[in-house]
Amino acid sequence: MKKLPYERIALVLQGGGALGAYQAGVFEGLVEAGIECDWAAGISIGAINAALIAGNEPPRRVERLREFWNTVTAPPLLPATAPWWASAVEQGGEAARTALGWFEASRSLLEGQRGFFVPRVPSPAFSVQAAPTALSHYNTAPLAATLERLVDFDRINHDGGLRLTVSAVDVESGNFELFDNQRGEWAGRITAAHIMASGALPPGFATVQIEGRHYWDGGLVSNTPLSAVLDEEPRRDTLAFQVDLWSARGPLPKNLLDVEERAKDIRYSSRTRAVTQQLERERHLRRLLREVLERVPAAQRKGDAWCREAHAQASDKTFNVVHLIYQEKTWDSHHKDYEFSALSMRDHWASGLADIRRTLAHPDWLAPPEPRQTTVTHDVHRK
Repeated sequence: MKKLPYERIALVLQGGGALGAYQAGVFEGLVEAGIECDWAAGISIGAINAALIAGNEPPRRVERLREFWNTVTAPPLLPATAPWWASAVEQGGEAARTALGWFEASRSLLEGQRGFFVPRVPSPAFSVQAAPTALSHYNTAPLAATLERLVDFDRINHDGGLRLTVSAVDVESGNFELFDNQRGEWAGRITAAHIMASGALPPGFATVQIEGRHYWDGGLVSNTPLSAVLDEEPRRDTLAFQVDLWSARGPLPKNLLDVEERAKDIRYSSRTRAVTQQLERERHLRRLLREVLERVPAAQRKGDAWCREAHAQASDKTFNVVHLIYQEKTWDSHHKDYEFSALSMRDHWASGLADIRRTLAHPDWLAPPEPRQTTVTHDVHRK
C-alpha cells in the first residue's frame, strides 16, 4: 500500500442511482494505485458501494463491486438486451445510444432490476391508507437479499477495521441521521436495513423501519456526506476522495426533458464546492484562533474561560479534497439515474477508472496543503 502523509484517508460517495458504477471505477483505480482508505462514507447508492467495500476483505472488494453491478444491471423478468445488439448500438453513434437509453430506462420502470427492486403488487397508488413500509412504487426486498449475500456485516461491525458511515433522514422528525459502525448509538450494529434506509428515495422506494423509526434516503437533506468526514472530532489531517455523480455546472436546457435533467443535477449535486469553500473558511478561522492564542501568555490562557473555549475550537489540521465528478455523456437524459443497462454500467465504470487515473497522474495533488493553507481541492475536470 502507498504511504501518504495523512492521519485519515476517506472515500466520500454521493447518491445517484445507476450512475454509482462510476464510483466503483474510481475505487478500482485507487486499489490499482495502492491507495487504501480507512473511512468510507456514502449516501444512497454511495452507501451501497461503501458497504460493499467495508464489508469485504481488501482483495475481494473490487470483485464484489463488480458482482453487485453485474447483478443489478440485468432485468428480473425478461431476457437482458442481447450483447450483439448493445455492441451494434455502441457503434451506432449518439442517436442509437439515446434510443437504447430510453428503452432500458423504460424497462427499469416497468420491470425493476434484478437483485435490486421490482414493482410493488398490488400498487398502493389508490390506497387511502397503508403501512409506511408499503407506500412506494417498488419493493426493495431483492436488495436486502443481495446485500446479505455480498456484504459481510460481521466484518463491518466487529473486525473489518474500515470505518463506515451512511446517512438517512428520519421521516417524522426530518432530521439527518448518521449510521456509523464505530461511533454513536449504531456502533457495532449496522445491518442491511441501515444501508437500504440510506437509499430509500420516495416515492420509488418506501421507508425502512429500524427500531421503531422510519427512514428515507439521506439525499433528501444532503446528497454529499463530506461534511460528516471533515467535521469529525478529534480533527485530523485528512485526504478525502469525494466522488460525485451530479454536476452543479451544466448547459442551459434546450427542451423540457433537458429541464428535468438539469433540475436533477442541481438538486442532487448538493453544491460540494460550496461545502468545501465553507469548510475552508472555517478551517482558516480555526487556524487563526490557534495563531492568536500562541500570542497570549500561557498563564492567561489557562485561567481565562474565553481562551479555554478558543483553544477547544482552534486547530492546525489540514484537508485535501480530491474531487471527482461524473461527466455527463451526450446520450444521457433525465433518466440517467435509473437507466441500469449493462452497457451504461460499463461506460460509467470505465469513466470513473479513467478519471481517477488522470487524477493520480498528478502526484503533487496528494501532497498536504502548503504552510498557512488549511484546505485545498483538486479536480481533473477543472484544473
